Amino acid sequence: MAAAGVTRQASLHLDSGRLGQGIPLDESDGLLLRQVQFADGEVRCPRETSLADDLAALANGRGGELVLGVAEDTRDILGIPLERLDEVVRLVDRICWETVEPPLFASVEKMELPDAAGAPRCVVRVSVERSLFVHRSSGGYLRRVGDSHGRLSPTALARLFQERGQAGGFSFDGSAVGGAVFDDLDATLVERFRGSRMADAREILAERLGLARRSDDGRLQPTVAGLLIASERAGRWLPNAFVEAVAYRGKGDADSMNGGSGQIDALDCQGPLARQIADACRFVVKNQSVVGGRRRGQADQPRYDMTAVFEAVVNAVAHRDYSMYGPRIRLRLFSDRLELCSPGLPPYGITLDALAYRQGSRNDTVVSLLAKCPVPEGIPELRCSGATLMDRRGEGVGVILQRSEEHSGRLPVYEISDESELRLTIFAAKPRKD
Repeated sequence: MAAAGVTRQASLHLDSGRLGQGIPLDESDGLLLRQVQFADGEVRCPRETSLADDLAALANGRGGELVLGVAEDTRDILGIPLERLDEVVRLVDRICWETVEPPLFASVEKMELPDAAGAPRCVVRVSVERSLFVHRSSGGYLRRVGDSHGRLSPTALARLFQERGQAGGFSFDGSAVGGAVFDDLDATLVERFRGSRMADAREILAERLGLARRSDDGRLQPTVAGLLIASERAGRWLPNAFVEAVAYRGKGDADSMNGGSGQIDALDCQGPLARQIADACRFVVKNQSVVGGRRRGQADQPRYDMTAVFEAVVNAVAHRDYSMYGPRIRLRLFSDRLELCSPGLPPYGITLDALAYRQGSRNDTVVSLLAKCPVPEGIPELRCSGATLMDRRGEGVGVILQRSEEHSGRLPVYEISDESELRLTIFAAKPRKD
């Protein structure tokens, strides 16, 4: 399986960049050089663990380049046999995808450089940008600084996690995504935010909206929010930024869930966030059974108030911690309740008791853009006071609590699960006895 984010060139070519102008005398500018040696039909030097340490340290630092096929001590261009190039590329691919945690995104390029006699030699260049995440390799958490890398102390590691969560003074969703290019934003999804008086070029519009930001070298790149709101390819960089919805026939006990025997439907709600919200709500509509009174002629009613469900899904998508690489939003429908788990704890130290009274958002750009997206059409029983997904008044939790309690007779419950996610339980309505 090819690692997400790894790209290759189909043919060799001479490079006109800094490598073509000569190899620097040291590695202080983020350029690492490694000789490649083979034995018993496989790459023996450098070792896989050593390469993983190199790549993770670059990603945890400011990024840089690793060139395979060049002697580290003499800077001599030794090359890699042409027939072994793909083997080296596959090794880098496997390291990026399987060895480093979480997987890192790198650009892998086959190229030629002249040796001391002017003869072309094949090398592999691996370009690693400053990552959105903090990566661990076999050597632990490493970071490249100057011409060396070392293991991060607990204090430095905590600081790095904080830096990546709020890169450059921006919240995480405002960070530029290394490896992504402006064309990864869908033009139609960007243009829907254009007002009648906005005549700027699309690039300027995207930058002003927070969909894109200039990187340190001046390139215009999508932000995390830009990919989440206006791209069909966000999963390449944020592979778990989706809603995983599953419906079960029972109450979720071990017997009904083991082996998936109790599962009746499942859907991964992916794509731009507005679509995820709509698809998740439609999944609930599709899989919730209706309940009615015991008296003949008494009207049926849905098990859940769809306005409350809608507000819950919007909040989960808008406020989850996207800097957490692994988890995704999990929506679970059981016969007696709906559970919605969102990665991350409430922002800014807001307690569970204060959720209905205080406002806070870790994703300011995402929230501001969702406030410009219209409420999806065609969802039965959805009645919103506003016309957009978010109204910025901070009333969502209050709506969830009030409408759900009126509908089922039980107040929803917010809990902290596994010290890493916020879980909301909304109880299903029961048949009326009158």
